[in-house]
Amino acid sequence: MTDPTDAPTTTTAEALRERALATLVTARERTTLLTSCVEGPDLTAQVSPLMSPLVWDLAHIGNQEEQWLLRAVAGQEAIRPEIDSLYDAFEHPRSERPSLPLLSPAEARRYAADVRGRALDVLERTAFDGTRLTEAGFAFGMIAQHEQQHDETMLITHQLRKGPQALTAPDPEPAPLFTGPAEVLVPGGPFTMGTSTEPWALDNERPAHRREVAPFFIDTVPVTNGAYRAFIEDGGYHDPRWWTPEGWDHIRRHTITAPLFWRRDGGQWLRRRFGVTEAVPADEPVLHVCWYEADAYARWAGRRLPTEAEWEKAARYDPAGDRAMRYPWGDADPGPEHANLGQRHLRPAPAGSYPAGESPLGVRQLIGDVWEWTSSDFAPYPGFRAFPYREYSEVFFGPDYKVLRGGSFAVDAVACRGTFRNWDYPIRRQIFSGFRTARSAEAA
Repeated sequence: MTDPTDAPTTTTAEALRERALATLVTARERTTLLTSCVEGPDLTAQVSPLMSPLVWDLAHIGNQEEQWLLRAVAGQEAIRPEIDSLYDAFEHPRSERPSLPLLSPAEARRYAADVRGRALDVLERTAFDGTRLTEAGFAFGMIAQHEQQHDETMLITHQLRKGPQALTAPDPEPAPLFTGPAEVLVPGGPFTMGTSTEPWALDNERPAHRREVAPFFIDTVPVTNGAYRAFIEDGGYHDPRWWTPEGWDHIRRHTITAPLFWRRDGGQWLRRRFGVTEAVPADEPVLHVCWYEADAYARWAGRRLPTEAEWEKAARYDPAGDRAMRYPWGDADPGPEHANLGQRHLRPAPAGSYPAGESPLGVRQLIGDVWEWTSSDFAPYPGFRAFPYREYSEVFFGPDYKVLRGGSFAVDAVACRGTFRNWDYPIRRQIFSGFRTARSAEAA
């Protein structure tokens, strides 16, 4: 990373500008796709109290970009200060947003386009001079990540939406049935968790620090639909032995008997996926399960969910060099051969796919396909400092939220790395969440 005391060289500055431009353009192309494939009420309606109307996300994306790139970085006057409160995610919970005087779809598009045009002018003029917001182009990377995170949220809205198919994408390449070992031993000992050097890493990923992890085994691939179906057929949803008291109460009160979007049709299970009903594929990682379901399955299987530290060691530790890598495959940015990312497909790839993305220890699909629940509460790392605002991470720390790692097919590479941390309530199932299990080596 550039020394903050020195002005970057022309080559470095131009490379940063090119990277920032590419990620901003990629995010906006995806936003445009997600908000142009439906019209009218599908843009302005709320498909679930858990989600915002698509038009709210669109204008919120523009408003965040204005606040950080135009106002904070460039010091410009607000374009439309009267809408700031409408698009403040902390002032208005999602359930209230449809009743707000939101910009119309046409107005939201014009506003976001106006902000983007000005933001690109700011990018051209910005000297990456070592201020915390501009060093290594951080503010531009933060905004690209923010937009991609909302793109994932909008994709969830599309999945929840009733009606005909609006999005299409090619399926992942077929993969041979995975016949490798079911689990991998991760050696005990210290490793470096988090990062202090990744230029666009967000505050909850920082700082790098040493963690001691006892030896453990972890699943080579995420738990599949076929494996999860065995849990269902063994009465897993009707046996309180496998559930925490809170989880048992939750599934009973809400009559949950299978992953979200599944239904039984005679002797087979079907699922709804982006407006299409299809048979549940046995070899794909299970999707749309909450933390309570993941935890119950792991108990039923005689295992447990990995801790967040265990997950990261499995994903980043290179025993040959005794170092932590950016990704399971090394330090190179993700390519299509490494992982299922970026909405390139609208489903997970079969378990065992992407051998080029395998970790040095032999664990596969740690990045992409499905977010993976861990057993850990969302907590700050030692030495954490909120930046650039408390509401991104700090206000969520505590036992109410569980950590997910690894990203999903809905996550763009700019918002996914070996240190990236996601979090949500343990009841959430609309997210693209799955899991893998672990066991302590001492229990072998």
